[in-house]
Amino acid sequence: MTLVFLGVVLLILGLNAAKISFAFERFRGLLIFGGILLAVLGLALSTIVQIEAGNVGVQTLFGKVQPRILTSGLNLVNPLVEVTRFDTRTQNYTMSALHEEGQQQGDDAIRVLSADGLEVVIDLTALYHVIPAETPRILSTIGTDYENKIVRPIARTRIRDNAVYYDAVALYSTRRDEFQNRIYKTIETDFRRNGLQLDQLLIRNIQLPSSVKASIESKISAEQDAQKMQFVLQKERQEAERKRVEAQGIADYQKILSNQLSDKLLQYEMIKANKEIATSPNSKVIIMGSGRSASPQLLLSDK
Repeated sequence: MTLVFLGVVLLILGLNAAKISFAFERFRGLLIFGGILLAVLGLALSTIVQIEAGNVGVQTLFGKVQPRILTSGLNLVNPLVEVTRFDTRTQNYTMSALHEEGQQQGDDAIRVLSADGLEVVIDLTALYHVIPAETPRILSTIGTDYENKIVRPIARTRIRDNAVYYDAVALYSTRRDEFQNRIYKTIETDFRRNGLQLDQLLIRNIQLPSSVKASIESKISAEQDAQKMQFVLQKERQEAERKRVEAQGIADYQKILSNQLSDKLLQYEMIKANKEIATSPNSKVIIMGSGRSASPQLLLSDK
């Protein structure tokens, strides 16, 4: 609209050039032409609005929100409307105890009371996006500052409302996922009622009182020691079983040998062994026979 304003100014100067001065009257035609050109160009440009990718535009004419939404790209609009842009991409809102990590400066973590009356500190990140079709309603009922009017207060309130159903230790360990799913459902319902879609809710950290945390760590350490002892005992039992099986095998082997071996069997095995030696191609001297009843025999072979 700036070009339109400049064009109107030039047009007025051109039409009143003779009244202003003789010098202006010489440029009267040029001023009128330039004024008309700028006014027309300004009106033409003001009817085209460019919306960036990931955004939508909402039109307001004389304070009244128009239902038609402007999508990304070039759009033809009434030159008198005012266009408000909304980012429809995924946004995040973080509330953390660490300084300069969240949207608010300083410690912005959520402090809640658990079912057992203990104060628990929760760090939270909400991932959400604006529903494009709901942007006219958001502009007319909430405005563009939906982050501080909707996202922050609803998230903090719903977490406090649901934390009272859980003990501090349960929030920290066994029922953490259940708590996260519960607050996700309640926050998502409230967000959709206000034109926002909750994509994901992340409980980044749960900090317990130091006394409770020390008690939990002591319990975990004791459980780990008990598990370690169970492992050692199991290993010792397995080693004892292995030794028992090994001893039983040796005993069975010795029993079999003592039952089956005899003098005749031993003598037969010795004859077989000497026969194999005698028939081998190498030179050898074999003395056979032992004891009082056996007759020594000398076998010579030179093959």
